[in-house]
Amino acid sequence: MLNRRLIRIKAFKVLYSSVCSSSTSLRSIEEELLHACEETRRLYYFMLQLPVALSRLANERIELGLKKFQPTEEEKNPNRKFADNALAAMLRRNDIYMTFCESQGLLWDGEQWMAYVKKLFARLLQEEYFQKYMASPTSSLREDCALFSRIYQQEFEDDEDLEQMLEDASLYWVDDLGYVLNVILRTLSIVKSKEKLDLPPLFMKDDDRDFARELLVHSFAHYNEYLEMVKNNISNWDLDRLVVTDITLIIMGIAEAIRFDSIPVKVTINEYVEVSKFYSTQNSKVFVNGLLDRLIRDLQAKNVVVKRGAGLVEN
Repeated sequence: MLNRRLIRIKAFKVLYSSVCSSSTSLRSIEEELLHACEETRRLYYFMLQLPVALSRLANERIELGLKKFQPTEEEKNPNRKFADNALAAMLRRNDIYMTFCESQGLLWDGEQWMAYVKKLFARLLQEEYFQKYMASPTSSLREDCALFSRIYQQEFEDDEDLEQMLEDASLYWVDDLGYVLNVILRTLSIVKSKEKLDLPPLFMKDDDRDFARELLVHSFAHYNEYLEMVKNNISNWDLDRLVVTDITLIIMGIAEAIRFDSIPVKVTINEYVEVSKFYSTQNSKVFVNGLLDRLIRDLQAKNVVVKRGAGLVEN
């Protein structure tokens, strides 16, 4: 689930927070990093519950219509296509998934969440793509996956109500929403082709958990040492005027270049430059790119940064 860029971002946030709070507990920052990673999975499970919540609401509306004293023809003969969609049924049948969601409180069943689901459903009823889905005489898992892919792609962009609710539920969730929605789209694509629900593991690769921990631990343990490197290479700058996020990103870039001999230098520099675009100032990408490149080149010249592996050994 978590790719390495997101791992870097989470490690950066934890390291930055520890620097700002003067935290000196290695154990606490390791626990915080793992917790931050787990929160992404919890958000994924929670957002994946939406088909279940929406289909439940659709069924409730149908039952209410049937119980009316004088139901309309549409209410007497309801279109159950969405209420009985195969994707929601597949999610409900997955005992491991549903048990986890129930135990973690990841169901859309609170008053506030159900109010949002009702609002979303009312919005869907007005959408042309939803109306075409309901009018189609066929029903299939592929068609249901395509519909929900459209919903996840279109209905949550710049949704301030959802973002506020997610932020209230967890400090970690709102920043991860875009990433999680993309993971859900990949999940639906697999379900559509394989007709099987495979929930992704927390880390995309077996060694990514170790990468996350070692990147944070090495950056934390050598923070002051690498900070001196930064100081010695910015003689024309007042350190107090530099953005702490920039310094933290550069120190993490140094740590990664030194600690992980199989990751190309260009990859490391590019990754921290990309992170700086979202978590620092407008000019940070230029500063981070230039200083990190210079520092790593100096460390390569001193054989402190040595890369090993096919295509990484420089002549």
